[in-house]
Amino acid sequence: MMQSTNSILFRSNSLTLSPAVNNSRSIATSLAPPFKASAAKTSSPSATPTLPLISLRNYRSALPSPRCTVSDSETVQVQEMAAEDAQDPRLARIASAIRVIPDFPKPGILFQDITTLLLDTQAFKDTIDLFVERYKDKEISVVAGIEARGFIFGPPIALAIGAKFVPMRKPNKLPGKVISEEYSLEYGTDTMEMHVGAVEAGERALVIDDLIATGGTLGAAIKLLERVGVKVVECACVIALPELKGRERLGDNPLFVLVNAPGA
Repeated sequence: MMQSTNSILFRSNSLTLSPAVNNSRSIATSLAPPFKASAAKTSSPSATPTLPLISLRNYRSALPSPRCTVSDSETVQVQEMAAEDAQDPRLARIASAIRVIPDFPKPGILFQDITTLLLDTQAFKDTIDLFVERYKDKEISVVAGIEARGFIFGPPIALAIGAKFVPMRKPNKLPGKVISEEYSLEYGTDTMEMHVGAVEAGERALVIDDLIATGGTLGAAIKLLERVGVKVVECACVIALPELKGRERLGDNPLFVLVNAPGA
């Protein structure tokens, strides 16, 4: 996505700032104050509660918290945060374990690096536990992991909830017969593939990746599964970049994320 002024180009696990970005809209690369979780407050019993926003370090500002919204007249748009309790120490540990690297893989990009999360055994366990707690009783038989970081989180979740793990891969990576789904990128298109026979009609699936940006890969995975009669129960990610509006690309498929990455 590109705008003529104050534009921000987004790719994968990163934010790309164009030279035209105004100083007032630029993303700070200096270290932010330590993580703070804001408790939800409502002005009345009928008011819609504000779900917690978990900020990643190395940022100075945070976007508004996503809310679960349901409309009878519009397409259902559902995004949930990890826990109702904003003081859950696991969320703070996960957020503080994710590193933001400026100018990687090229200048102007802020890369959301989960390798530091994987080095922290407690934070990694907390991440898996939060997903397992959510999905263990939802009769999910398929955990579909998106290449490549979905391969990290998907298998332990699948084992814990008694589901099979199905890899969703880029073209020419799977050795057997595949079905394919093309999806659009910022420039051009890409393709996602899944083995024929990996899933069966009537199964219930969880689609998982480390991060949702524009939502293209998650959307392609959903279409692949639905084409063979699989019900997608939910999509799940560790990190979300709300400013890229990937949630909108998922239609009425629900999305669950652990932490929000603040944007510009």
